Amino acid sequence: MSRPCILAIDQGTTNTKALLVDREGRVLFRTAVAVELLQPHGGFIEQDPMRLWRSVCRVAEECARFSEASIAGIAISNQRETALAWTRSRTVDAAADGEQLPAGSPIGNAISWQCRRSQPVCERIRSQAPLLQQISGLPLDPLLSATKWAWMFSQQPEVLRAWAEAGELCLGTVDSWLLYNLTGCRVHATDHTNASRTGLLGLGSLQWEDELLRLLEIPRTALAELRPSASLFGECMSIECLRGVPVVAMIGDSHAALVGHGEISAGVVKATYGTGSSLMMLTAEPPAPTASLARTVAWSGQDAVYYALEGNIAMSGAALQWVGEFLGLAHPAEDAATLAATVPDAGGMVLVPAMVGLGAPHWAGAARGLIANLERSHTSAHLARAALDAIAGQVADVLEAMEKSAGIRATALLADGGASRNDALMQLQTDLIGCPVLRSAEVELSARGAAMLGGQTLGWWSAASQPSLSVQPARKFTPRSSAEERKRMRGAWRLAVQRTLYEGKGTCP
Repeated sequence: MSRPCILAIDQGTTNTKALLVDREGRVLFRTAVAVELLQPHGGFIEQDPMRLWRSVCRVAEECARFSEASIAGIAISNQRETALAWTRSRTVDAAADGEQLPAGSPIGNAISWQCRRSQPVCERIRSQAPLLQQISGLPLDPLLSATKWAWMFSQQPEVLRAWAEAGELCLGTVDSWLLYNLTGCRVHATDHTNASRTGLLGLGSLQWEDELLRLLEIPRTALAELRPSASLFGECMSIECLRGVPVVAMIGDSHAALVGHGEISAGVVKATYGTGSSLMMLTAEPPAPTASLARTVAWSGQDAVYYALEGNIAMSGAALQWVGEFLGLAHPAEDAATLAATVPDAGGMVLVPAMVGLGAPHWAGAARGLIANLERSHTSAHLARAALDAIAGQVADVLEAMEKSAGIRATALLADGGASRNDALMQLQTDLIGCPVLRSAEVELSARGAAMLGGQTLGWWSAASQPSLSVQPARKFTPRSSAEERKRMRGAWRLAVQRTLYEGKGTCP
């Protein structure tokens, strides 16, 4: 007999994953498929929207074929800030040459959250950065989806404006792109978490803000309808084996991981170790403004909204990937991690992976990567280990900023994501921050978090009664280093970061 399940899809930067989660919170089936990043030239990082969609179709169809499950709802978690544009509901002229685009056609590639092409947009409105941060809670940075949409308009101003005025342009993030396709071009909507990462949502109002729309010259008509993360978004119409199944939750992947940890008390801090990293600290109410961190919606339901402080790191797992590619390794990230394990430490070498600038708590877009303290005895293994150290150093910086902003000391750090599987990294992390690190036993925590919200929409459980999210208890890592050793490691890292920041300004310390 088949069991009712939620199909939880996590569309990430490098993989699309899917789980089938039953009413007891057990994973009955899981699958994944890799997706490709495109780098047409320096600073530009893209993805093919249709390949993203096809990857979702593939994992969804594999789950639907699992005979022991009956899919009752679809929940989506997604890579955030990646920006897309597509045609809405009828065939439109693509340009003056008369090319025709049918409904739901992507307009160019998706601009990845990692892409820095919208830096000129940020410089153009730099004087208004305090206003944007006050209203949206976000520091002005090319990371924001709205700056990427503004860049799109700068490339095709007449065509895109005409489509927007005719109501035939959709601007969205990955969640709304997938929803539009799932519902057969019927629903253009997004949830509060993804909207809160665009730079256009008022953190207090939970609405698209006119002041920010005018600032970035984004047409309201092209934006998605706003809904709570746990709510009914529409029905699947385009995947035959899932026809009529409701979409019951949508949420950004980092937010979903926070839900997946199952901790909803103020002051809880989680770190997701992926291509980039995101730290979130839940707050009892909308957090006070802070220059070094973002303020964001953690997640929302029909009768409650949770908020968080967040710090974003652009290159964490990507730092290991870069080292592996630089060294010409066959499997860059995996082989670099293996190489790092062959040495006890980096031998004093420090790598600051600011290849696309530095995010929280520095927000220095002009900063660039730096390798410090090189010695003749250093090897490729030391470089790989320095990349591992850099992940822990960046997370420690953000956690320190959170503790200072919130006025509390974290008692533990909840860890998840692919890079958290590395025991050496987790031990280094706890040594650097001086408090325990609790690593989730569930690898796909973002998908699990989305499923938990979907279950609330279906009435399977409430936030207070949802099932345990971990089949096994989290593994606990505790500090081994002395306070003196911690101070030395943090000092060497901070000095290297300062050098990077000075280089970004074109000056020397």
